[in-house]
Amino acid sequence: MAIFDRFKKSKDAEMSFIDHLEILRGTIVRSLSSILIAALVLFIYRDWIMDNVITGPLNPDFITYRGFCKLSHWLNLGDSLCMPPVKTQLQSTTFGGQFLSAISMAMVGGIMVAFPFVFWQIWNFIKPALKEKEVKNTRFAIFWVSFFFFLGAAFGFFVLGPFTFNFLASFQLGTKNLITTIPTFSDYLDNLTNLILGCGIAFEMPVIVFLLTKVGIITPKFLSAKRKYAVVIILVVSAFITPSPDWYSQTIVFIPLYTLFEFSIFVSRWAYKSMQVEDEEWD
Repeated sequence: MAIFDRFKKSKDAEMSFIDHLEILRGTIVRSLSSILIAALVLFIYRDWIMDNVITGPLNPDFITYRGFCKLSHWLNLGDSLCMPPVKTQLQSTTFGGQFLSAISMAMVGGIMVAFPFVFWQIWNFIKPALKEKEVKNTRFAIFWVSFFFFLGAAFGFFVLGPFTFNFLASFQLGTKNLITTIPTFSDYLDNLTNLILGCGIAFEMPVIVFLLTKVGIITPKFLSAKRKYAVVIILVVSAFITPSPDWYSQTIVFIPLYTLFEFSIFVSRWAYKSMQVEDEEWD
């Protein structure tokens, strides 16, 4: 309700509460329409997306496998970083399984593709309720939110995904090889989606810290003093993001997330100092 109160106090506050609800309805309709349009396009090209994107981490020629192997040789580590290709055969156990998975694949992809537009729509709805100083403090918000989201999604797809599926596919319980892992495609798609979206959301840390600093909820001094707690929280988040329990997959997630935390402290310092300067100018 605070947003609507702000609208009433703005220069063009002659609009009624119903008018604001109508604007909100338009924002929701445009956002959902963009997601559905993107999902429809992805569904039409589902075979290409399936062969070249979704099953990428299962492809022995995937760029991540080749890249880490070349890096291993360049560092004179032999084949220590070379991962064996994932050997698994996906299955569908129901008549409508592949069709429902195609719809799920298209919808998740539609949300990701339309994410910048959806955030822009939400931002345009909230922006009139902000003060001039608040608008100035949140410039380029759409760019940075989208940038860190796609950066995290790329990390989940190109780095974390291959390590995770390689470990899970090769893990063997017992010594007699009596158990064969034959995962369903829906299970693979759910794990891949969780990795991509989980990393995309987790990588929003610098943006969230920037906004919280600007509104005065946190300070760089507070973040610096809570490093030891941040390590524990990031370890827990890493455990949730990675479906595999192996330590190196969680380490792969922990390192960039902790790096983002340190970067967030720098962002908080910058935001805090700039806010102090702006306060002096406005005074």
